[in-house]
Amino acid sequence: MTSLSVTPPSPLPSAMQMLFLALACLSAGALLPLVALGRPRLAQRLGVATGLAGGVSGVVAAFSMLISGTASDLALPWTTAGVSFALHIDGLAAFFLLPLFLLVAGAALYGSGYLDATAEGRGAAFHWSFLNLLALNMALVVSAANGLVFLLAWEGMSLSSFFLVMHAYQDPDALKAGRLYLIATHLGGALLIAFFLEAGRRCGSLDFSAFSTLRSLAPPQALFFFLLLLVGFGAKAGLFPLHVWLPDAHPAAPSHVSALMSGVMVKTAIYGLLRMLSFLPPLPAWCGLFLLTLGMAGALYGITLAMLQDDLKRSLAYSTVENVGLIFLGLGLWLYSTATGQATVAALALTAALFHIWNHSLFKGLLFFGAGAVQHAAGTRSISHLGGLLRRLPLVSSLIVLASGAIAALPPLNGFISEWLLLMALLALGQAATGGTAVLFLLLTALLALVGGLVLLTFSRLAGLVLLGEPRQRGALGHAPPAAMVAPMLVLALLCVGVGLIPGVPLKLLRGAATLVAGTPAAVVLPFGPLWGFCGGLLVTGAALLVFIAHRRAAAGDARRPTWGCGFLRPNARMAYTAGSFSELAATTLLATPMQPVVSATPTTCLFPTRAAFAREAPDPVLERGLAPFCGQLARRAYLFRKLQAGKLDIYLLYMFLATTLLLAWAMVG
Repeated sequence: MTSLSVTPPSPLPSAMQMLFLALACLSAGALLPLVALGRPRLAQRLGVATGLAGGVSGVVAAFSMLISGTASDLALPWTTAGVSFALHIDGLAAFFLLPLFLLVAGAALYGSGYLDATAEGRGAAFHWSFLNLLALNMALVVSAANGLVFLLAWEGMSLSSFFLVMHAYQDPDALKAGRLYLIATHLGGALLIAFFLEAGRRCGSLDFSAFSTLRSLAPPQALFFFLLLLVGFGAKAGLFPLHVWLPDAHPAAPSHVSALMSGVMVKTAIYGLLRMLSFLPPLPAWCGLFLLTLGMAGALYGITLAMLQDDLKRSLAYSTVENVGLIFLGLGLWLYSTATGQATVAALALTAALFHIWNHSLFKGLLFFGAGAVQHAAGTRSISHLGGLLRRLPLVSSLIVLASGAIAALPPLNGFISEWLLLMALLALGQAATGGTAVLFLLLTALLALVGGLVLLTFSRLAGLVLLGEPRQRGALGHAPPAAMVAPMLVLALLCVGVGLIPGVPLKLLRGAATLVAGTPAAVVLPFGPLWGFCGGLLVTGAALLVFIAHRRAAAGDARRPTWGCGFLRPNARMAYTAGSFSELAATTLLATPMQPVVSATPTTCLFPTRAAFAREAPDPVLERGLAPFCGQLARRAYLFRKLQAGKLDIYLLYMFLATTLLLAWAMVG
């Protein structure tokens, strides 16, 4: 006879009540669309309504937790199995839950306009079921207080996102992306299972409340756990060089799913790493140096390949690799500063990393929503085929420009705040260091500036070629997206501006998360006071007025003078920059040969050629020249062992006899 008990018996705190309501709505959203499997419009309405309700309830829960600062717990033990379903919300969990639920609500509303339920047919019901299931499992990962609950939710998150990546399963590229994602996420998951099994064995329980025992680990054991966590969570976060699944998965998924995966799903891995690091003893300084080296390498690598891509969403996916690298750069600086006793710099670096987690969720969600609106309107994601959308889609185009400015860290937008804090931490460490360490931090400062310049080049290319000029392909003219797609974009844009103008409010809200991760962080004086908000507000207002006046003049049909065409009297789309030609100079002068794009062309062979061909691709060198050949060799060697699978009963009995004999011999020797 099983018994179900709820602890504590007192009424749940308001934050936990709202979280429980959000989880209930998302659970219903995972089931109800399947009930309406034969009615795609009804399935979509059910999925949208439950996803939106769950997202709004979750935002209220996370925000109330951040305001009150009081942790909440919920435990539902199943006494016969010895397994407890335990949830815990504190400042760190609420910090990650806030952008998670915000983007879940936005993705639900956006998806109702992005997807045509009639065209999707029965697939619409499965899509909305998996979308709500993904949101449910991400929320459980962040709020889990037990290792088993965490792992089950982690696996549910991986599988539901896999099916969302495979939404267009008829497309061979989607099949390839889904297969690569499934391999990468389960390799990382295997290491996490090893960590939790060993941690549970040492602590006597899988409850996180018992993991404080890990603080007494010897240094070699702590380092072993750190490496398990870094690889296990790094594979999901897209940390270089474990990022190889991310550039294929994001373009294959629908745009609102891409926004969820890039904006918040990769951040659940960062949450898991921070939560588990809070249980381990202090790590040596070289762990911080190792982490910040991976972060800077990922930032440079990601933005370089983002600069070379012709696919709009693939470029944004590589930009996610760059931003994840910046976050890990901040975390590495925090670990190093903590190990070397520089408390103020450690607090500054941790604040920069946490703040960038929020900022990236906002502007990357807006950019993926914008990319979906462009694809929905023009029917293509190719940057070289797009153009002229600023005149045809002024509102969506203006929001894309704003998000591009935010990700390029232009003041006074939100991306500038976190990257400025990161730069301040680097400069502070460089001033305090001596010898070779000072040279290292000077080099890191220069590389961070280089990353900023490449980001500016990448997104000026994106905004310029997609929004300006004329379409470079027939049919890519564009039509206005529905209001359901524009509304979430407006909310994210307002938050990008608001966080940039008044950074003091979010900085206060993230102090609870920083305290849980680092103990009691040192007080940091930040240079963002009322004067910053006033001057930034004037700048934003002036820019908005200029855009409004330009749009009104264009709508009124004012006479315009033709621009200078470099001597060509009748310019056309063939004379315009393509995605490759815009970044060709930077690619040929800055990049080493392995990083440069692969060009294939059919040259002209006569005076009046009838046909010529040109193709330019920028494959991922880590995947194409490293992991793919290695895994291919491994698979070919593993294929040799198929000979052991003879299909004959007597041979299988011989295997059993030999295995039993060896086990008995081992037991006797032991």
